[in-house]
Amino acid sequence: MKVIVGLGNPGFKYRNTRHNIGFMVLDSFAGKHRIRIRHRAYDGVYGIGKVKDEEVMLFKPLTYMNLSGMAVLALLKDKGIDIKELLVISDDFNLMTGSLRIRPGGSSGGHNGLKSLIENIGVDFARLRIGVGKEALPEDKATYVLAPFSRQEKGVLAGVIERSEGCVDLWVEKGSEMAMRQYNC
Repeated sequence: MKVIVGLGNPGFKYRNTRHNIGFMVLDSFAGKHRIRIRHRAYDGVYGIGKVKDEEVMLFKPLTYMNLSGMAVLALLKDKGIDIKELLVISDDFNLMTGSLRIRPGGSSGGHNGLKSLIENIGVDFARLRIGVGKEALPEDKATYVLAPFSRQEKGVLAGVIERSEGCVDLWVEKGSEMAMRQYNC
C-alpha cells in the first residue's frame, strides 16, 4: 500500500491558508478518485482506495504541523508500511507561487511539518512541495504561510491543484523519478 500525506493545520481558522495547500491537494485528489477521508486514527483522518490499480491510503494529520511526524510514524508502524511507499504534500515558501517540486528525499527546507517527519521517520520519503511565494516572502514567514491566499494567488490555485494531482497520480504509478521528469519539478 502507498501512503499519501497532505500536511496542514486542522480547524476552520487555517482552512484556506498557504500552509494548508497539502490538505487542499489531498482533498481534491480524494474527490477525483472517489476516496472518502473519514476514518479517524493515528491522530488524523484517512481514507483508503484504488488509484491506477494501486491501493492507497490518503492521510491528514490533525496534530498541527509541528507534530505531524508522530502521527505519520504511528500510521506507518501500525500498518507495517515502508517509508519508501510514502509521499508527503506540503507548501514551500522557498518556491515561486504555483511551482511544483517532487523529490524522493531531502531536507526540511525550513518547513516545520517536514522537520517533524524527518525527526520521527527519517529522510527517505518522497515529497511534493508546492510553491507559495518566494517572490513575495516577507520577513515574518510564519505569519505569511498562516495567512489566506491573496486574490491573485487564488486565480492560479485551481491549476496548481490540478497539476499537483497529476504529479501524485504519476508518483503512484511510476514513482518520484518519473514524476520529476514528467512535471519538470
